[in-house]
Amino acid sequence: MAKRQGAAAVEFAIVGPVFFLLLAGMIVYGGWFWMAHSVQAAVSEGARAAIAGLDAVEREQLAREVVETQLKDLGLKAADAVVAVRAEPGRFRVEVAYDAGGHPLMALSPLTVPPPRIIRRTAVIRLEEA
Repeated sequence: MAKRQGAAAVEFAIVGPVFFLLLAGMIVYGGWFWMAHSVQAAVSEGARAAIAGLDAVEREQLAREVVETQLKDLGLKAADAVVAVRAEPGRFRVEVAYDAGGHPLMALSPLTVPPPRIIRRTAVIRLEEA
C-alpha cells in the first residue's frame, strides 16, 4: 500500500503559485477596467456639462470642474488626471489622461503583465451654432 501523506502539500506547491498569479491578474485588471470606466464616465459628464457654457471659456471651466468632481466622487484622485479641452469647429472635445500607476490596486501589477499605466479617454459634443 502506497503512502499518501503529504500529497496535498505537493499538489498545492505545484498549483498554488499559478492560482495566486491568476488571482493577482484578476485583481489588477478588474481594478484597471473599473478605473478606465470611471474615467470615461467623468469625461462624458464633463462634456455634457460643457453644453451649458455660453462661450468656449465657460465651457472649458465647466468641463474641468465636472471632470474633477466626478473623479473624486468615483474614488479617484483628481490630481492624477490631466484634463485637456479643445474647441473645434462644430464640436467641443474633452480628453483626460489618468495616471493609474499610483493606485493601490496597481501594487500587484508586477506579478502579471501590467495594463497601461495611463488611461486616456475622450468625449466629444456637437455644438449647434445659431
